[in-house]
Amino acid sequence: MKLATAAEMKELDRQAIEERHIPSIDLMERAAEGVAEAVLRLLPGHPGKHCRVSVFCGAGNNGGDGIAAARLLFLAGVRVRAFLVGNYEKLTPDALEETRRLSECGVELEPYDPENLNQSAWARGSHVLVDAVFGVGLSREIAPESRFGRAIRLMNECPGAVVAADIVSGVETDTGRVLGCAVKADKTITFTYKKIGQAIGDGALLSGDVTVWDIGIPKDLYITSRAQTVESAFVRDALPRRKLDGHKGDFGKLLVIGGAVGYTGAPYLTASAAVRSGCGLVYLGVPESIWAVEAEKCVSAMPFPLPEKNELLSDKALQQILEKLDICDVLALGPGLGRSDRVTRLACDLLRQTEKPVVLDADGINALEGHIDVLDARRGRVTILTPHDGEFARIGGDLSGGDRLAAARNFAAAHGCILVLKGHRTVTVGPEGNALVNTTGNSGLAKGGSGDVLTGVIASLLAQGASPIRAAAAGVWLHGRAGDLAAEELTAYGMTPENVVGHLPRAFLEVTSGK
Repeated sequence: MKLATAAEMKELDRQAIEERHIPSIDLMERAAEGVAEAVLRLLPGHPGKHCRVSVFCGAGNNGGDGIAAARLLFLAGVRVRAFLVGNYEKLTPDALEETRRLSECGVELEPYDPENLNQSAWARGSHVLVDAVFGVGLSREIAPESRFGRAIRLMNECPGAVVAADIVSGVETDTGRVLGCAVKADKTITFTYKKIGQAIGDGALLSGDVTVWDIGIPKDLYITSRAQTVESAFVRDALPRRKLDGHKGDFGKLLVIGGAVGYTGAPYLTASAAVRSGCGLVYLGVPESIWAVEAEKCVSAMPFPLPEKNELLSDKALQQILEKLDICDVLALGPGLGRSDRVTRLACDLLRQTEKPVVLDADGINALEGHIDVLDARRGRVTILTPHDGEFARIGGDLSGGDRLAAARNFAAAHGCILVLKGHRTVTVGPEGNALVNTTGNSGLAKGGSGDVLTGVIASLLAQGASPIRAAAAGVWLHGRAGDLAAEELTAYGMTPENVVGHLPRAFLEVTSGK
């Protein structure tokens, strides 16, 4: 699903109104229909005297949507009050017209007063509250103790369900970050396109269930989006096709390098996930002192021993790794690798010398700290990095502005890599700036070892022939979906990374069967 920016939506509205001559009040009425319908679905039983709704409106066109929705709800038999959080003098022409139409029905737009106990009591007794205070154009901080901030706090404190019109007030459209304070909605009715701020950052958590509502923008008017969510259809198209008469050599050869004494689980999880994701041959190079452990656990992958020093891989392992890599398609480097000067030299030498695609995780990423020039030198070769926020900061990523998407785009462009910035709604970005936002996963994945599983899935798809950006984004989705299936069976508390590996086949089955 395409994700829109505030500027893209403003331009789309302009084209519809100015070039296609669609009255802006008609667009507002259609937007209000979507909001009113969502509210009616949340009311207990049939609308009637016992159903109560509060609509909080700003002075802009988003407020106009709310005022129009209040009228439609009143006409449907709902007891409704509409509160203006703003100045009457600043109402836009369309919002003013909607105020007149509401008044004709006998319902007046009331100035919101935070000290008015009657208004507060009505809101607290409402079955549903509508947030139509700020729209997609909000760019300034909302002071928590301002009239706007207090209206937001009241909505959040009320027991009734909250429906947001277009976007929750207080969330920045293009980043998902909170501007001072923000409404927490149960449902958002967004218009024409889902917004970036509803898919990433705090906005993804505050928007509730997001439904895209058609307000009548002509279908031949569209945005050229550089961001989209990843859904099952995307993953299905991204999966490499499997030959009916294929053999194990036709489905990719992956080399996993990692492991250390005390970190035997990480490389095992990566190799297991790769096998479960369809890779034909998976080789696993580990320090010789843990080779027997890996050989015992890995019945479907092929572990082999490598020279070590102080229980970590030695840089003397380089030549053996390069020889094995000659017969492989992809290198997955980092799971459980550990940190030392020798490990750093080994990782950097591998990155410099191999032309093969590389998926970097964990200590493979940490090895780039102070050596980012090694990554820069791989521009033009496929390098996929899968850092969490701490690892990202360690190699120069900047999240200080609160805009994860921009930070990921800047890093990928600066260093010519594909970046998988892990977290809630993981973002995958290519060097050209196209962004893919994940839609699966749960808190049960926030456990040591989950990243190792993800590395195995991505590297496996890449080895089988998926394009790099699709392998990364589809791998993230499948990993998250397997995690969701594991949580359904075992809860987010009880699931483990091994359970995620075990549920990968079901995730693939859902995708390939079109469910």
